[in-house]
Amino acid sequence: MNTKFFLAITTINLVVVGISASPSRAAETTIEQMPAKLETQFAQSALPPEMRDKATVYLLDPAKGYQRSLQGTSGVTCLVSRTEWDQADFRNDIYVPFCYDAEGSKTFLKVIMDVATLRVQGMSPVALKAEIVKRYKNRTYKAPEKSGLSYMAAPIMRTWMPDGNVHTMPMPHLMFYAPNITNDDIGAVPASSSNFSPFVIKDGVAEQSYIIHLVGESEKAKILADEKGLLAALCTYRASLCLPH
Repeated sequence: MNTKFFLAITTINLVVVGISASPSRAAETTIEQMPAKLETQFAQSALPPEMRDKATVYLLDPAKGYQRSLQGTSGVTCLVSRTEWDQADFRNDIYVPFCYDAEGSKTFLKVIMDVATLRVQGMSPVALKAEIVKRYKNRTYKAPEKSGLSYMAAPIMRTWMPDGNVHTMPMPHLMFYAPNITNDDIGAVPASSSNFSPFVIKDGVAEQSYIIHLVGESEKAKILADEKGLLAALCTYRASLCLPH
């Protein structure tokens, strides 16, 4: 995910908790398959509770790519992303749960699926990034044709930060599709001290631009409280997914 996004979040005083590691060691690039129940719960946590039982869920098989585990009826698709292709670097400790609405499931979901498959097939991080950019340029991938959003209201996520390392953080938010839109277009001030100011991030390419809306502090606190069981299970599963008490 675009590091400018996290720079903006850091400057608006969100609580960020990090466990950092060097991204360069080859031993850290092999993805371990999560327990299916835990991965399902983590993916679904990106949605409001009332939407979860109707969503489709994909789980990652590190040897094959994403495989459908649950078939939903709402058009919403949930998964845990394990590769940030725009970083041109592979790690085994990236965990970004999110759920696309029906429009995102028709467009952006294919990119995530292909990224996982190309990584499984042995494509290098640099080559994979170039391939995704090329596919946007030649219109293999297309931006959503209408408004929509990606739900990212999970209690934690673990991904890249501006310091060049990966951190675990509580940052529930919504991402509204805004292809080719910039902060200037909406008059946004990403470094604002207000947690409620929307801002735009470009996730690798302009077609994958989003308007970010962070949940309020009280809403975030409720999410963390409601998902105490999930947070404990994630921390037990892997230390890098722990938040301090």
